[in-house]
Amino acid sequence: MERVIGIDLGTTNSCVSVFEGDQPAVISNRGGYKTTPSVVAVTEAGKRLVGHIAKRQAITNAENTVYAAKRLIGRKWSSPQVKNAVLTSSYAINEGPHGDVRIRLRDKTYSVPEISSIVLQEMKIIAEDYLGEPVRKAVITVPAYFNDNQRQATKDAGTIAGLDVIRIINEPTAAALAYGYGKDLDRTVAVYDLGGGTFDVSILEIGSSGVFKVISTTGDTFLGGEDFDARIIDWLVSGFQREHTIDLRQDRMALQRLRDAAEKAKCELSSVKETEINLPFIISTGRNEALHLQRTLTRDTLEKLTDDLVERTVEICRQALEDARLHVDDIEDVILVGGMTRMPAVQTSVAAFFGREPNKSVHPDEVVAVGAAIQGAALVQEKKDMILLDVTPHALGIMTFGSNFEELIPQNTTVPTSRAKIFTTSRDDQTAVKILVMQGESRQAADNEMLGEFILTGLRRAPKGHVEIEVTFEINTDGIVSVAAKDLDTGQAQSIQVTASSGLTQDEIKAMMAGAKDYMVERRADEEFEGVKQEAETLIAEIERLFPEIERVVGTADFGRDAIAKARSAVDRARGAMKDRDPNAVRLQVEQLQRTQRMFKGVVARG
Repeated sequence: MERVIGIDLGTTNSCVSVFEGDQPAVISNRGGYKTTPSVVAVTEAGKRLVGHIAKRQAITNAENTVYAAKRLIGRKWSSPQVKNAVLTSSYAINEGPHGDVRIRLRDKTYSVPEISSIVLQEMKIIAEDYLGEPVRKAVITVPAYFNDNQRQATKDAGTIAGLDVIRIINEPTAAALAYGYGKDLDRTVAVYDLGGGTFDVSILEIGSSGVFKVISTTGDTFLGGEDFDARIIDWLVSGFQREHTIDLRQDRMALQRLRDAAEKAKCELSSVKETEINLPFIISTGRNEALHLQRTLTRDTLEKLTDDLVERTVEICRQALEDARLHVDDIEDVILVGGMTRMPAVQTSVAAFFGREPNKSVHPDEVVAVGAAIQGAALVQEKKDMILLDVTPHALGIMTFGSNFEELIPQNTTVPTSRAKIFTTSRDDQTAVKILVMQGESRQAADNEMLGEFILTGLRRAPKGHVEIEVTFEINTDGIVSVAAKDLDTGQAQSIQVTASSGLTQDEIKAMMAGAKDYMVERRADEEFEGVKQEAETLIAEIERLFPEIERVVGTADFGRDAIAKARSAVDRARGAMKDRDPNAVRLQVEQLQRTQRMFKGVVARG
């Protein structure tokens, strides 16, 4: 059975899991960590860095280090969220050729799916190292409130990374799968998922027969830990500005140091009441005078700075219950997901709203990847003991006369589904009608996301309102939307399969896939070289340690001097091969060094 990995592509950290036997296992990276920072950087030498190593050098290479790319994925350049990111990011964000978002690192411009694909490729490598075999298939999670364009952009990122993304599933749903899997539960639960960049609440019914049914889901794709960090940064910057009349945001390295310090302080305040933020030499004045930043942040201050953010999450919980037509008393368990749920104020607010202590039985950073792996195993093994019924997070419909939005499929409709509605023409003798397919909750079409359009032609000429057109929307289990329009008088019909856009063309995706494949070949070659290099260095160190003893025992004999000369020559050749970064040449020298080491050990033993 082909392995399917489950990936939680997070704003701050990412995690990968796989089904082992009859249980999911979270896979550690080479550093032994189960999560990897979703950070990508390019060094001065043009080398790509991912994860912990990229995060560690962010301060000294702020302009070429990307974090929180997930907040930009699938968004249009004109969106307010992108404008906000442009003002607050230490890296350059530009407009792409298709009205999308591009990121500049060194001398190359990357699309957001391409940046995300680098993180996904790292997850693929971590899984392959663990399994000892190539991995092709993956289930990737996304925030429940992501729209179709954001989902497609995530899928494109997987494709670029060399993965066949067999399903995109919602993060809270994945968490519920992990929570309920194999437990024979009958419960109505709320999943409160507050991560680094996004917030979701989903209400689900979990059945002992293995049915996981989402009743409602809602959220905010621009609300998360990054916003809590931003409040701390604002507090530090305004205090420093009052004292020194200098805006630290104007210095990219200072801003990156502030960002790191804010995140660290926020995490510490989950377990202590106050913490010291100490940033020596944060900036220099024009007179070459170094200034320092030192402030004490208390938990109380942090809670005051961020209380409106926590309250926003509670309002969204209220909306999710309203959409599900349930009361707080109907919820039997509240599952906390995402790193931000470690904050005491968040836990207190959730407990106060739901009237019960939240369930902490799942790991907030790993549970989403675990759920994705469970779903992956269920799809390839066609398990009949687990059925997942999810919902469409946004309403779907068309634009009608007067730029209004007419809903056909309401938000939180269980998928797959199909709905039809009859419309009439708006002008006399109208022979064609343009169908604009939209997604969103606003009654005004302009405020919603346009997914596609097509034209139905050949209508019979008639006074306005006399031609009836039936519009049918259909969504399958993969979330693919198909829309058809038919003139009920003539039977004339036209349809479209709505393909959401990530802002990339197929040619661009192919070129990026080729680039990612080249990187993988190069990366594996580098790893192979590092492996044999390490072996060679160990042997050289051992041989050099034995040289004095060998010279003492056989150095006066001709054969001994000859053996020592040959050994020194083998060491020099190995060092030359390592300098040339030639793994095959180093491997040949390793064999020679092994023979030399065995000979030296034999001489010393007889010695």
